[in-house]
Amino acid sequence: MDIVLAKSAGFCFGVKRAVNSVYDEIENHNTGIYTYGPIIHNEQVVQDMESKGVKVIDDLEGLKIITEGTVIIRSHGVEKSIYDLLENKKIRIVDATCPFVKKIHKIVFEESANGREVIIIGNDKHPEVEGIKGWVNGKAWVVNNSEDVEKITIKSDSKVCIVSQTTFNHNKFKYLVEIIEKKGYDINVVNTICNATHERQAEAKEISSKVEAMIVIGGRHSSNTQKLYDICKEECKNTFFIQTTDDLKEGSEFYSYMKSCEGNSLKSIGITAGASTPKNIIEEVVLNVRDEF
Repeated sequence: MDIVLAKSAGFCFGVKRAVNSVYDEIENHNTGIYTYGPIIHNEQVVQDMESKGVKVIDDLEGLKIITEGTVIIRSHGVEKSIYDLLENKKIRIVDATCPFVKKIHKIVFEESANGREVIIIGNDKHPEVEGIKGWVNGKAWVVNNSEDVEKITIKSDSKVCIVSQTTFNHNKFKYLVEIIEKKGYDINVVNTICNATHERQAEAKEISSKVEAMIVIGGRHSSNTQKLYDICKEECKNTFFIQTTDDLKEGSEFYSYMKSCEGNSLKSIGITAGASTPKNIIEEVVLNVRDEF
C-alpha cells in the first residue's frame, strides 16, 4: 500500500514562529508567561506549554486582572484594544501574530481611516477575524456565504475594501467577491489568503483525487484543517479527520474502514495536516498506518 504524504503538511511559517516564541520565553523567562487564547489551535502543543508553566488567558476579564509578567499574542492576532490595555498596564508584550495577519490589520486600519467600508470574508467567530475587526475604524462586515452577502446594507455608491481570513478557501473567496461586485461598490479587493494556505489546499485536492482514502490531521478547532477536510472529502469519500494516532485505534471510524477493506487490496492512502499540526504527530500517524495496516 502506498502512503502519499503532502509536502506542505504541518506547521506553516506563522505557526512555527509563534510556537518558537513561547518556548523561547519558557527558556529565558520561566515564570509569569501567559498567552491570550491558545497560541495555536492544537491541544497537544498547548498542553505541553501548560506543563512548562505557561498559562492561557481565555478572555478579556482574565487579561485585566494580571499585574505583571509577559503576555504572548497568539498567531491569530488580536484587536488593537488589547495592545492598548496591556501597554497601559505596562505588561510586557511578545507579539507572535503571524506577519500575514499583521498585514491585514494594517490594510483595514488604513482603508477604514480613509473612508472605505470594510468587508472581511471569513468566519465571524474565528479569533483571527475577531482580531481583524478590532483594527477597523467603524463597523466591519463579515461574510462567509452568499446569504451573508445579501445582509450587507452598505449603500451601492460606497467605497469598499474586501480582505480575507488568511486560511479561507481560495475558490470560495473568488466566488463571494464576484457576488459582492454585483452590488455596484467602488471596490478595492485585497486577496489576503496566505500563499501557504493556497498551496496546502491545492496539494490536498490533488492528492485526495488520486487515492482511495485520505487522512487529514489537525485540531478540532482548527479552521484551516477543517477546510482541508472539506476539500479532501469532495474528492475522496473515504476521508478521515483525526487529531492523533488515538483516532486510528480499534473502535475508530478509520480502523473500521481499514478492516472492511481487508482482502480488497487497498492500494493508496493520502495524508495531509493543518498548519497547527506538529511534525512529530504527523510522523506518528504515518508510522502507525504503515505498521498497523
